[in-house]
Amino acid sequence: MGFRVSQDNYALEVFESMNQIEDMRSSLLNWFKLNGRHWIPWKVKSDGNVPKIQEKLPVYPIWVAEVMLQQTQLKVVLPYWEKWMRTFPILPDFAHALDHEVLLLWQGLGYYSRAHRMHQASKKLLDIIGHADSLDPDSWPSDIDSWIALPGIGRNTAASIISSAFNVPASLLDGNVKRILARLIGSKKILSKDSARLWKLSDLLLDNHEPRNFNQALMDLGSTVCTIKSPKCCCCPWKKYCLAYHQGNPTEFPIKGPKKLLPDFVIGIGLIFNDLGEILIAQRKSNQSMGGMWEFPGGKQEEGESIEYTIIRELQEELGIKVRVGNILLEFDHSYTHKKLHFVVYFCELISGVPKPLASLQLKWVKSHELVNYPFPAANKKMISALKKYLLLSKDSEAL
Repeated sequence: MGFRVSQDNYALEVFESMNQIEDMRSSLLNWFKLNGRHWIPWKVKSDGNVPKIQEKLPVYPIWVAEVMLQQTQLKVVLPYWEKWMRTFPILPDFAHALDHEVLLLWQGLGYYSRAHRMHQASKKLLDIIGHADSLDPDSWPSDIDSWIALPGIGRNTAASIISSAFNVPASLLDGNVKRILARLIGSKKILSKDSARLWKLSDLLLDNHEPRNFNQALMDLGSTVCTIKSPKCCCCPWKKYCLAYHQGNPTEFPIKGPKKLLPDFVIGIGLIFNDLGEILIAQRKSNQSMGGMWEFPGGKQEEGESIEYTIIRELQEELGIKVRVGNILLEFDHSYTHKKLHFVVYFCELISGVPKPLASLQLKWVKSHELVNYPFPAANKKMISALKKYLLLSKDSEAL
């Protein structure tokens, strides 16, 4: 099997020899040369070629990509990264951008705190690097501590940045790597409680001569071979060392804790138009979830309330106005990682009062075609799409 395990058959103690570790490194690197995802744009040179061991890569594109990849898959990130690099091709462009511009570009990726923290980090990096040297990799930090000191950067992201850009030895432990290592040792620990040991194992296995390629090989192996479902063990360069493979049950690893039931909430939304045909939108405060994003006013239904009463109450509390709830536009479900929401969206008529931002940063009256210029959370995008369709149909019916 390649390593000794303790009697409980899951705690990795030591490899039988350094030769076995060297064999695992070389077999993974050889697999990567033939099967790696060498097309990832921020992992290659400007001419499209894979960098040699001694060559450095531009840091800015790698940093942007690695932050986007936190909790988001590569296939989702790619078009966002490409658009980002067209809009903010160099660090000074990003550092000097308005928050509004950053959020608009990030719109749809979710976890918006990543964008806020990355924007904060860009200003700190610009102070360190300077405008003139932002394209020179040697001007950027190449040690893990400097990166971890920046907003939004943890150990794994920092390691991926410096190993990718500078070929600096720094081990990884993202979701893919955790799965590979947990299967390798047949870990019976709950994954969330096994990080310290898996970090040790990742440190031990890292190839210090080719950390850039080794780390990318691990991530590629997890994405294409050692997948969550239906792993292709026949193609794995580490199968002869893998306990889960030899036990015939790789998909049983890693072991996760009991699944938590997500709380459900019903959210009532009120769409309010003024006499100019403009619709009211509110900007979330910076200290709120999805801070800086825009939304239609509304809020959570309390126990015993009708949804119409919820909307009347929420708009009174948030805006200081009284409304009459009219026809429904749509209702739909939208899930986040920590909760499930059921949105019910109504048209509302303003009866009295002048809207004030009692629970938001600011309010704006905008034309429906101007909504595209404001960053909205994904759930609100569904409302916008339904609203535009409704307004278009209403316009067509008036013309008949």
